[in-house]
Amino acid sequence: MPKKQKHHNEPFSDRKKGWFYFNISLRVLHSLLLVGISCLIIGGALALGIGAGYFAYLVEDTPAPNKTTMQKELGDVSQTSKLTYADNSSIATIRSDLFRTSVKSDQISDLLKKAIIATEDEYFYEHNGVVPKAVVRALLSEATGFGGGGGSTLTQQLVKQQVLTSETTFKRKANEILLAMEVEKFFSKDEIVTMYLNVSPFGRNNKGQNIAGVQEAAKGIFGKDAKDVNLPQAAFIAGLPQSPIVYSPFDNTGKLKENVTAGLERKDFVLFSMYRNHDITKKEYEAAKKYDLKKDFLKQQTQNNDDHGFLYYTIMNEAKSIVAQKLAKDDGVSNQDYEKKKTKEAYLEKAQNELVNGGYTVKSTIDKKIYDAMQKGVAEYGYMLDNYNGDKIEVGNVMMDNATGKILGFIGSRDFNDNQNNHAFDTSRAAGSTIKPLLVYGPAIDQGLIGSQTRISDYPAKWKAGEDAGKEIVNATNKGSKTFQTVEDALAESTNITAYHVYQELQEKKSADFVYDNYLAKMNFPANNSWNVESAPLGPMDVTTVQQTNGFQALANGGVYQQGYLIEAITDSQGKAIYQHENKPVRVFSKATASIMNDLMRNVLSQGITTPFKSTISNLNWYLGQADWVGKTGSSDYYRDSWLIVSTPKVTIGSWSGMDSQKEKNDNGAGTRTGNYMAYLINRIYMANPEIFGTDQKFKLDDSVKQETVAKATGELPGSISYNGTTTQVPNDTTTSLWAKNGPEKSNYRFGIGGTDANYADYWSKIYAKAKTNDQQKNNTNSNNTTNGNSTNQNNTNNNNSNGASNTANNTNANNTNNATNGNNGANSNNTNQ
Repeated sequence: MPKKQKHHNEPFSDRKKGWFYFNISLRVLHSLLLVGISCLIIGGALALGIGAGYFAYLVEDTPAPNKTTMQKELGDVSQTSKLTYADNSSIATIRSDLFRTSVKSDQISDLLKKAIIATEDEYFYEHNGVVPKAVVRALLSEATGFGGGGGSTLTQQLVKQQVLTSETTFKRKANEILLAMEVEKFFSKDEIVTMYLNVSPFGRNNKGQNIAGVQEAAKGIFGKDAKDVNLPQAAFIAGLPQSPIVYSPFDNTGKLKENVTAGLERKDFVLFSMYRNHDITKKEYEAAKKYDLKKDFLKQQTQNNDDHGFLYYTIMNEAKSIVAQKLAKDDGVSNQDYEKKKTKEAYLEKAQNELVNGGYTVKSTIDKKIYDAMQKGVAEYGYMLDNYNGDKIEVGNVMMDNATGKILGFIGSRDFNDNQNNHAFDTSRAAGSTIKPLLVYGPAIDQGLIGSQTRISDYPAKWKAGEDAGKEIVNATNKGSKTFQTVEDALAESTNITAYHVYQELQEKKSADFVYDNYLAKMNFPANNSWNVESAPLGPMDVTTVQQTNGFQALANGGVYQQGYLIEAITDSQGKAIYQHENKPVRVFSKATASIMNDLMRNVLSQGITTPFKSTISNLNWYLGQADWVGKTGSSDYYRDSWLIVSTPKVTIGSWSGMDSQKEKNDNGAGTRTGNYMAYLINRIYMANPEIFGTDQKFKLDDSVKQETVAKATGELPGSISYNGTTTQVPNDTTTSLWAKNGPEKSNYRFGIGGTDANYADYWSKIYAKAKTNDQQKNNTNSNNTTNGNSTNQNNTNNNNSNGASNTANNTNANNTNNATNGNNGANSNNTNQ
């Protein structure tokens, strides 16, 4: 029987089994690794192929550059931009405020070259235009939104500054890489760094001018040539290109900033980069850090006056604002964030550089013929504004198209060389009575509170609040006419007490801010507390000439506000529009209200109580005299400011005059001189462009206007009132009152706006006393008619009785003749007495 074998080798079998599984796993992992590597290779190749294909797609439209073209583009600091009139004729080329002087390589200190390379591109001498890993990092950052930017070599930065735009797109980045490699192929490293140092921005100099290139930086900051700067100075200059305005030691006036810490810390960073890059020793590094650089900064120096005038700067400021807002919007900056001081200043700075260097065309709304005529007009007739004290009065004028808001022309001052304050756009002065149509009567008519013949108290009144509480409300020396004036007369005479009462009524029936919120705000008048104070209807608030002219444009345009504008379009160097003005009409007043206000303001000029404008312009030019002129005058306390704003159906022209010192003139002839000056100025404009005024057009009452028959005495419907305890008929004389909304009420003892019980008692006693006098005169007239008729009959009878019988036929003929004669004489006498 065979022996049963022992299983003494079983433990070994377990170990073998374990190794078996281990070997299997290892072989599987090895296979997977091989597959993975194969996949990576294939995937990488595929990705590389896709990437290469995509790159080729992105740059396929980029023409292959040659050395000559590249050299021109890399060395060119800017393209000329220009400003034009509305007809595309040239106003001026936009002068660059970027001061730059190119120098050769041997005129630049090696310290500057080393500093800029160590800071901006430490691998400059090793790469061929790009650093691949940095590019990948930048592209991933752009695609994902995570991680830092960077990735641009000094060569790429040069290409981006001089050849491409600064927009962040894959296409631009691809072109940047391609062109950077081409630059490295065409130029030596020293040529590249020299070009970079000659074109890069370096902030401001001690005159406040923007500077580019290291020569201007060295001269404008330290007063040295670029080849002569020391190590700390070189490090400071090399640190500027990253953020020129932030790190610059000077502000825009050339004054040394109170805090230059940012620039000095940036200088220390540059020094450390140079030390890390083995460009300087530790000893040189530490010594340069300790160096007192502040003492080397130049003192502020005043710029020379330039030869540009109001037109250039006004259009440039407007264009700069437009471009700045566009740049901010493109960067995703909200309107709220844009209005922050530092943010706004930064974008305005960018916009300035864009406009100066970008080859833009800025087309304005200015009519060349009109603008030139206005400049000639103020030169010839500005003296008419001067008073007898020998004070030179300044002036600001704006002419605006009613339908669009286009600013056709303006006057900034009497002479730009003498006074650079722009009194048309920048100077804010008290509006005076020119605010009454916009703040008081226009809104009151629009709300149905008053009609054109509504009566308002012009009895003496006192201020209720403020520092003048208890003092009488006056207009110059006029303390009230002790009657109730119609709206029509109150506006024509520009009485203050009446305007005060209407505005009080508006605020009481609506709210303190109602008029501003619903009317003035829609016309872009600045928000401040002046609109709801007690004295607001007298015009203490400061406004510019263009703002006030724009308000009257709304009335002349049927109640529709079109914000005044100077820029029609801005196009880039390729002719592509980056901005085109779009009209955004805002209804402020109803058609009915606007047409009633124009009717009332026509009366202001026709009566000529506050200005001789209409009579003067009629004497100067028959055609202008036939134009349908409407308008309003205004003056501030002590005649510091004198206003006149007039409109035809086509255009509105505003005028402010006064002294920059706001000196009290006590000159009650200012309004007369302003009216005469405006008439002569407008006549001069007419000679240049007669069609612009639309002299054949008329303001018409809108069909929606309610024309109500009212009693003259009350401005309300004819009828009776309770007077002295009895019902009494209101005097019969009637007139037509114009209403935009609601309408006149039944006649009432307290019929008007404002006034006390005593005022009404006085007024009614005058009204009925006048009525009684009129009745007596009428009775006397009738009595005289009766008496004259009886005398005539008696004379005829006596004549007949005195005739002889023998001459009957002759006497009869004679008597007939006498009767006819006496009858005619009696009729003529009666007509004369009436």
